[in-house]
Parts: sequence; C-alpha cells; structure tokens
Amino acid sequence: MKIDLTNLFNGSEKSKDIACLFDMSDMPYSSYYPLKEPVCARGKVYSKADVVYLDLNITYVINGVCDRCAEDVVREYSIDINKILVSQIQNDDNDDYIVVQNNMLVLDELVNEEVSLSLPSKLLCRDDCKGLCQKCGTNLNVKKCDCKPDVDPRMAALLQLLDEE
Repeated sequence: MKIDLTNLFNGSEKSKDIACLFDMSDMPYSSYYPLKEPVCARGKVYSKADVVYLDLNITYVINGVCDRCAEDVVREYSIDINKILVSQIQNDDNDDYIVVQNNMLVLDELVNEEVSLSLPSKLLCRDDCKGLCQKCGTNLNVKKCDCKPDVDPRMAALLQLLDEE
C-alpha cells in the first residue's frame, strides 16, 4: 500500500488516517510460517509545524511451537512506531527518520521490516516456561517428574560417602 504525502509536505492537508491489513503468511520464522492471520496496522500521518510525522501501531499474532516445552503457542504482539518522514536527508544513519521517495510512503515495506525485526528470538508459551525434563521428557509446566539430577562424575566418590552414612 502506498500513501501519497504530497499534500502533507506542502501543507494543504493536516492528517491522513491509516487502517489496513497485510498478508504476511509467507514470512518465514525459524523453519515455519507463523503469521497465519493478517497483520493489522493502524495510525495516522500528520503535519505539525511543517514536519510530517508517522504514528503507527502494528499488531500481529504468532502461531507456533514453544521452544522449551514444544506446546502449541498463539501469542499476540504489538509494535508502536513514531517516526518523522522527510523527502530528503543529508545523513541517513538516523533511525528516527524515514526518507520518502517521490512523496510516496510504501507502507508494505515498512510494516514488513518492523514485523521482521520484532519477531522474538525464542518463542515461549509463557515467560516462565519450565520446559521438558531432559531425562524423561515430562512437561515440567504440567507436573513435576521424579528424576534425580545428574551427578558430576568427579563428585561420585563423595556421594558414595554420603550413601554409607
């Protein structure tokens, strides 16, 4: 989706609302495609004191598998974007500015980039996920297993002394 910002840059218009959905079901994450539902972008582009601003909220739902316990996960994420839009800039190393070519904001590219950068490095069913027991495979979020912890072989002789008492 392209948004023409010519009227905002020349001052004849004060704001434009943004509300659109993007299909990103073909975006890979790890070894699968987690964005089964459309990504929603809502916000506005507005001019204030001859400066054009972009305020955007992006929400999306990840469908996947927990990296610790292998349970199915459905989590919603939200990103807030606040940027200044410019038609040209001397130093483009600043992340607060978005350079708009020909007064056209390409929203697809912006949303795609922001969602890609915000995907979590580890997908967890919950923040305090305990994972699986390394010996028996029990989901430690559901129940506690009876496995004894591994003993360092260097300490095995000391453990035998404790068993004799």
